[in-house]
Amino acid sequence: MKKPAFRIRDEIAKLQEQLKLAETREAERIGRIALKAGFGEIEIEEGELQAAFEDVAKRFRGGEARSTGGKRAAGAEESSIPATQNASGAAQGGAGEA
Repeated sequence: MKKPAFRIRDEIAKLQEQLKLAETREAERIGRIALKAGFGEIEIEEGELQAAFEDVAKRFRGGEARSTGGKRAAGAEESSIPATQNASGAAQGGAGEA
């Protein structure tokens, strides 16, 4: 027997709420790790920080990190420290949290 549309909508709403809660937990965990690694104490453009996190994610997925810093937000300035150095520092500082 097929489910009525209202039950499917209810299930979708429940799943969306579960997804929102899971994403919030993950964001809080990643934020705590980033703060422990010292990202809260440095001034860094959001695009550059995202690129560093992308490098870390790629590194842990088995790929090589980009040496250029990857995607950058529009108008982001170049840093004298490559994003891979920031990313490796973040990975070392948060190793106990995983």
